[in-house]
Amino acid sequence: MNVPRLVIAAPSSGSGKTTVATGLMAAFAERGLAVSPHKAGPDYIDPGYHALATGRPGRNLDAFMCGPELVAPLFAHGSAGCDLAVVEGVMGLYDGAAGRGELASTAQVAKLLRAPVVLVVDASSQSRSVAALVHGFASFDPQVRLGGVILNKVGSDRHEVMLREALEEAGMPVLGVLRRAPQVATPSRHLGLVPVAERRTDAVDAVAALAEQVRAGCDLEALLALARTAPALECEPWSPGAALAQDAPPDAEGVRGRPVVAVAGGAAFTFSYAEHAELLTAAGARVVTFDPLRDEALPEGTAGLVIGGGFPEVYAPELSANEPLRGAVAAFAAAGGPVAAECAGLLYLARTLDGKPMCGVLDADARMSERLTLGYREAVAVSDSALAAAGTRLRGHEFHRTVIEPGAGSAPAWGFTRPERRVEGFVRDGVHASYLHTHWAARPSVARRFAEAAARHR
Repeated sequence: MNVPRLVIAAPSSGSGKTTVATGLMAAFAERGLAVSPHKAGPDYIDPGYHALATGRPGRNLDAFMCGPELVAPLFAHGSAGCDLAVVEGVMGLYDGAAGRGELASTAQVAKLLRAPVVLVVDASSQSRSVAALVHGFASFDPQVRLGGVILNKVGSDRHEVMLREALEEAGMPVLGVLRRAPQVATPSRHLGLVPVAERRTDAVDAVAALAEQVRAGCDLEALLALARTAPALECEPWSPGAALAQDAPPDAEGVRGRPVVAVAGGAAFTFSYAEHAELLTAAGARVVTFDPLRDEALPEGTAGLVIGGGFPEVYAPELSANEPLRGAVAAFAAAGGPVAAECAGLLYLARTLDGKPMCGVLDADARMSERLTLGYREAVAVSDSALAAAGTRLRGHEFHRTVIEPGAGSAPAWGFTRPERRVEGFVRDGVHASYLHTHWAARPSVARRFAEAAARHR
């Protein structure tokens, strides 16, 4: 495949990657191009803004959770038929999984995609030194092709001249200059930006403002020309059906009857990977979304329940007030229905969250904490569940500011092997609940196993 593509990177977090990447996506989409949006790493929130900018699902490229070998195929799957792909990096260009070298870094993703990199530099406190900074990033790994720089937070015309002269000496093209300006309204809180689903109207305005800012300050023609220098990728696009077939046990018979798998959505549950629904559908399930903030019943015929990540702590009073749905979830779980809950889903299944009654599926109480738990994990399933057989190995990611105080009656879901050894989560009857976010493309059998459990329960 030969989709023109760019990777938007930076020397460090906070340099303006999201501003530039989202603005570029929106500006090119406004020109009528079909733009494929991607995000390096496990972030769920930025892809929501990417989707708003392009009208296509925002997709993650995570070399830790899915393995380097899946980065290009997943990219090819998401960008099929597009005119341009834009990949927003994670952290600094060369920052990856702690203690694992380049693994899961933006640089590794760029190399796997054979994509030119545009470095977004916060120039607010430097002039000629910018050339030394950029030279260091350009020369650190010769396999990373740094195609140009976008200067952010430039103070004046004179400041811009000094920066351009320095970069001209270094032989590095300047592809854009963004002036210091009032920040576009993209509010943040304890886990990053506020998701699109929580501020739909404001988010539309914010993305439009980012597009205008980038369009005014960047050379879109030069950026598109750079994207078109990316060579063809020699890989087969990832396919959910083919992935399931490759990961199937010899005696797999397939799921019959298209059981309904209800997936939580809405403002409180915004964290999900597009490939999960695609895998469930390919496995034979019918995926139906519901909103725990608004819907008082599970979708008709629900045979499996997936409750992903999000911000239930922000909406605890509203979730608690929806007693009919809390009762329906509790009854479904009590009847042995298969439930897969990650992070926010775990909190929703608890007895209480910050003192507010939740579904009471788990004998546990959850509360907000001052401590941020963040990082990649290597895990092995400790107990058989509707999601994974004991011994199944997966890589995942934790990202939360809550703690849960468990009671009795459940087995642990995962045993973490790196970076620390501990058990985590809950397995009881059909319920698998954990803080660990996983990417099912890395182990498609998880989706099949869950669809089969839903078919049996139905």
